[in-house]
Amino acid sequence: MKTTRVLLLFVVAVVSGSVARALDTVKGPSRVEVVFFEPEKFIDVRDGYLGSDKGRDATLETLKEYLTTRGVRGLLPGQKLAITITEVDLAGDFEPWLGGQWGDVRIVKDIYPPRFSLVFRLTNVDGTVVKAGKRELRDMAFLMKLTMGFRDDPLRHEKALLDDWLSADFRRGK
Repeated sequence: MKTTRVLLLFVVAVVSGSVARALDTVKGPSRVEVVFFEPEKFIDVRDGYLGSDKGRDATLETLKEYLTTRGVRGLLPGQKLAITITEVDLAGDFEPWLGGQWGDVRIVKDIYPPRFSLVFRLTNVDGTVVKAGKRELRDMAFLMKLTMGFRDDPLRHEKALLDDWLSADFRRGK
């Protein structure tokens, strides 16, 4: 009886490991490249009123990982997407005049929408450019959207805006 359980656990572990490897879509070099151009000059990627380089870099790394993962979904096999982000303005802002520790709390209001400026290039496996352009992304109605998948994510509004752009510009076969 005990041997059967151990054998069953072993089989489940081997199968689940195989499934996890099969579902891993990020093998080898990524098909989506994200570069931040002069991030120290971005309008607002701060983690507090005064902000820090470490906080900025962590936020940008999170956005980069998100774009790298989500961007692949709309690409055809062999295509590559290069994105250069030239400006980031996160949803909300800091209002230090509220006093006390409120200076390091991001206040999200509709007057502070998320915004990205970026340049992109989509290429085929042979290097021919399929689509290229420059986009100014802004969502003035970001507080009216239901972002259920990101409910507790501090970057939910930015991720929803990036998802909207990716699905509009890179639907498979478009």
